[in-house]
Amino acid sequence: MKQNIVILTGAGISAESGIKTFRDDNGLWEGYDVMQVASPKGFADNPALVLNFYNQRRKQLLAVEPNNAHLALTKLEAQYNVTIITQNVDDLHERAGSTNVIHLHGELLKARCTKNELVVLPWKKELVLGDLSQHGHQLRPHIVWFGEEVPLLEKGAQITQQADILIIIGTSMQVYPAASLVHYVKQNTPIYFIDPQPKIRASEFNNLSILSKTAVVGVPILVADLIGKAI
Repeated sequence: MKQNIVILTGAGISAESGIKTFRDDNGLWEGYDVMQVASPKGFADNPALVLNFYNQRRKQLLAVEPNNAHLALTKLEAQYNVTIITQNVDDLHERAGSTNVIHLHGELLKARCTKNELVVLPWKKELVLGDLSQHGHQLRPHIVWFGEEVPLLEKGAQITQQADILIIIGTSMQVYPAASLVHYVKQNTPIYFIDPQPKIRASEFNNLSILSKTAVVGVPILVADLIGKAI
């Protein structure tokens, strides 16, 4: 029987494809008050500004490609049951070939109705005022904004509880509630943490291994090791 691998990914894995990250000094939010472009109030106050902000993010996403870290993770599916739980709103895991991806914070290439959040549409073009759902309501980015619930968090927690191996890539594990998922793994579950500047200590968790490398370097190394152990 295949073991279950759960992979938690954050902005660091996509940064190496050229997508700017949230917490870097030169991050894509620079010049904007976060609450202006990533909160329900910000959208209510200036929807055109918010829509344009995400139009630029969407345009950038469509101009980049998955990197070697994204591609390496797909190889695990031959030997393991793999679920990727990502804080990222890009589709680079899917484009690389991963088949089971949960987006905790939404998806940039989707739009949803402002009145019925269950009405979600694929969306790759610009989203502007006047773009309406079939119910006649304005569409908004399918993004979880500050102050909003994370609807897939419970599902992510349930999946993490079933992990035989947990891998954490490119996230500071400082952004809650997503960071809380690491606490759902069973005791003594092997945890691998890949980050060039890890803000976590091996003593904080049982059976934690830290690879102080960038995602494009560290992920292929770990994947090759795990595939070797599974054969």
